[in-house]
Amino acid sequence: MNHDPVKHSHSHAVPDDAVPRAALWILVPAAVATILGLVLLWPQGVEDAQTDEYGTEVDGRVIAVAETECTPEEAEVVTVCGEVVVRLTSGDRSGEEVVTDIPSGPGAPVVAVGDDVILIYTPEAVSGQQFHVIDHDRAGALWALVIAFALAVVAFGRWKGLRSLVSLGLTFAIVLLFMVPAVLDGSSPVMVAIVGAAAIMLVSLYLSHGWNRTTTVAVVGTLASLVLTVLLAEAAVNLAELNGVLDENTTNLSLQYPIDMSGLLLAGILIGALGVIDDVTVSQAATVDEVAKANPSWGHARLFKSGMRVGRDHLTSVVNTLVLAYAGASLPLLVLIAAANRPLEQVLTSQTIATEIVRSVAGTLGLIAAVPITTWLAAYLVRWRPKPKEPEEKEPKRPRPKPQPEGSGWDGEESPYPPSHLG
Repeated sequence: MNHDPVKHSHSHAVPDDAVPRAALWILVPAAVATILGLVLLWPQGVEDAQTDEYGTEVDGRVIAVAETECTPEEAEVVTVCGEVVVRLTSGDRSGEEVVTDIPSGPGAPVVAVGDDVILIYTPEAVSGQQFHVIDHDRAGALWALVIAFALAVVAFGRWKGLRSLVSLGLTFAIVLLFMVPAVLDGSSPVMVAIVGAAAIMLVSLYLSHGWNRTTTVAVVGTLASLVLTVLLAEAAVNLAELNGVLDENTTNLSLQYPIDMSGLLLAGILIGALGVIDDVTVSQAATVDEVAKANPSWGHARLFKSGMRVGRDHLTSVVNTLVLAYAGASLPLLVLIAAANRPLEQVLTSQTIATEIVRSVAGTLGLIAAVPITTWLAAYLVRWRPKPKEPEEKEPKRPRPKPQPEGSGWDGEESPYPPSHLG
């Protein structure tokens, strides 16, 4: 039998995918703390907001549109005049036909015959008109997009794609069933965000990538990065003196519920950074693992340097993605500020823009920390081997003394042998 000496000498260095016991000392307490946090912070009962003044939403389908010429008085108020006939498809008056004005004004939906629409029903309206068209019913279109998205993910990712869809569903469940109700229930938004982010991370990463060493490294690296992100974001929010009340929506929320809005801002920064951080940690852990398998002779330091080179390139593009995501979400606001022709110093120091700057900076710093932390963990654990236990030295067996018959004990005087024999 031929033995390859090179292969034999390096076979011990090839990494396997077993989860190292050293990582479990961090993973298990984190999982236990997450479960305990879910139990303690789980919402018991959320008080409904006072929404009676806004009316009740019902569904309907447009069956006729009659546009008319506006009078001078109407032209000062609306941009289009006429009536819409809608057949209700939900609510207590389902099947009934109602007449309402054509929607008008900024952002008003443009309706046509056959469109599915959403109406607001206000039975005690001062104008006497109880129904108003407020939006298109997009349920059918959204379901079609979701189904197309799911089919594309499964077709490309196959079994892993299916698992990623399941993890995505569980992520939405944690956000909608735990995080949002818990914040409305009066719990600390920061604590809710930390527990919710940890639960999302543990469920989604292990469900999508499996129980192995690479995923565990990504989980531990993500956990450490999220802790740093929370600390950095809290320091930045306090330093910039942001209160989290930015627009009409946050103002109404703060008036209707006893919510710590600055804490809610921190929670939003944490959740927003989670999606990018776990992408970086998974990529870094997988990169180091592949480099280690391709180069069995490389040690911790060389694997770390190689992984960091890849991480820097990845980090550059991801930071740009993170900042552009925040800028894209605030694009209408940026256009409005530019149109106002305000001085740049006033624009940057306004609370709305300062909030977006803090979001970007805190998320980016957490992202930067994720690369070296995860790369070092991956490089260390991929070559980590527990020391074998040394076998305990057994004491040599001593010969058992032969039993002596009773009365056989003797000293020098009682010896059975004569002195001449002993001499």
